[in-house]
Amino acid sequence: MTTIDWTIIIVYMAGMIGLSIYLGRGQANDEDYYVGGRNLPWWAVGISTMATQTSAISFMSIPAYVALKEGGGLTWLQYELAVPLAMIFVMIFLIPFFRRLELVSVYEYLELRFGPQVRLFLSGVFLLSRGFATAIGLYASAIVLSVCLDLPLAATILLIGVITVIYDTIGGMTAVVYSDVLQMFILVGGLLACVFYAAAEVGGFSAMFDALPQDRWHAFDPGTGLGDSSSTPFWGFLIGGFFLYASYYGTDQSQVQRELSAPTLADTKKALVFNGLARFPLTLLYLLLGIAAGATYYAASDLQAAVPPDKLDYLVPQFILLKLPTGLRALLFAALLAAAMSSLDSALNSLSAATVRDFIDRKGEMSGKAVLRTSKVTTVVWGAVLTGLAFFAGNISDTVIEGINKVGSAFYGPILAAFLAGVASKRATGPGVIAGVIAGVGFNVVLWIGTPEIYWMWWNAFGLVVAIVVTLGASLIVGAPPSEEVLKQYTLTTGEGLLAREREWLPTYGLLFAYFALILVVTLLLGSLGA
Repeated sequence: MTTIDWTIIIVYMAGMIGLSIYLGRGQANDEDYYVGGRNLPWWAVGISTMATQTSAISFMSIPAYVALKEGGGLTWLQYELAVPLAMIFVMIFLIPFFRRLELVSVYEYLELRFGPQVRLFLSGVFLLSRGFATAIGLYASAIVLSVCLDLPLAATILLIGVITVIYDTIGGMTAVVYSDVLQMFILVGGLLACVFYAAAEVGGFSAMFDALPQDRWHAFDPGTGLGDSSSTPFWGFLIGGFFLYASYYGTDQSQVQRELSAPTLADTKKALVFNGLARFPLTLLYLLLGIAAGATYYAASDLQAAVPPDKLDYLVPQFILLKLPTGLRALLFAALLAAAMSSLDSALNSLSAATVRDFIDRKGEMSGKAVLRTSKVTTVVWGAVLTGLAFFAGNISDTVIEGINKVGSAFYGPILAAFLAGVASKRATGPGVIAGVIAGVGFNVVLWIGTPEIYWMWWNAFGLVVAIVVTLGASLIVGAPPSEEVLKQYTLTTGEGLLAREREWLPTYGLLFAYFALILVVTLLLGSLGA
């Protein structure tokens, strides 16, 4: 790293803080801070939502999975199969409720439907699971970037944590969204730059594609992941992935909070449609980067020496460090830092929102200025907690992106079950929901520890089924049944005219379903290349 490189990185970080100061003007209450006054344009919300998933971990781990991980290759494309289908589900069954109720914390719905205990319990589960996963992600990003930036690990963790806390605390959700938009454009440009430099390094695109081992061209694995030794099972990705994405986009505070920041329900749906359509080509870009970086790796002894066998996520950062020119290299490292911050800023804002809205000011009795001040302080506290936890986090997978998704998959299905019980069941009670979530998460933990032959993506489906069965069974025994007034307002079981409400969106849902079919066809065609 040269002086020019460090100057570019410092200017970039200073620009992020300056942008947050500009965007944070005029905040009056927690709605301004947490949902941008419900006035953020749908396209910015959509890009920001995708940018959160386009983290530094994605930039490093997906290409490493494609190029180097044992059993890896283009099968990662299957991970995108269920996204369009999950978007249809979320747009029909969950988001209309949350928008109509003008929520800030998605767990407010659970109190309206089941009572305060369920709200506090599920919000607590979110705080625990999201905090743990975010600390792991921060550690994982920092440990790789520390090598590339030639900084101690502790200094890199602090750099990411402190800068993120500053701009997130000042600018709130508005700063989070627009900084994500900026980061998204830089990352896509960086992806393309890396691909073209790699092609030049190995003698052209034809040589780049030829360098990928034949077995890594497989994009379709017909396995189930249910004891058949498949590490990338199609059916696990399709079924388990559907429930993962439905829960992630429909019940996870870090995502729903953005969706509640758009002006109208229609704008929120547009943001979700954007994600349903744009994630697939972005994933194709990541796969292309994996092919490009892998081709360079196989041809360059210096790059091979720089990527330890037990640290495969070093592939792309070391490629940038060794093969890209000064200036462009710095811009990409700044973008990787910003990507790490993007994942952290989203988590910070949502953790702060859930803490303030669900625990500190659950009844909304604080004044606008007082709750705004409390919101900012809470963001700082969570920033300190997550940054501190990152010092103690360790690796739980060969490529970090799998580890992060394992943590999420233990919780996503049971949490989705809680919301579905509220929306679709007349009989579900608060104690029954709590019992169901505990049973579902517990079942997934048992699978994680005791049955590694079941692919982790299935946990999303199995946890949901167990949680629903236990919820409905326990609801027959404990808890008072909901009143007719509650059922009328907060469930879909009283004839709202669902078809009439969604009629104008039916062509869009048809488009998303057709897009699912297109992804499936592309996956099968790519799979034929490895035959």
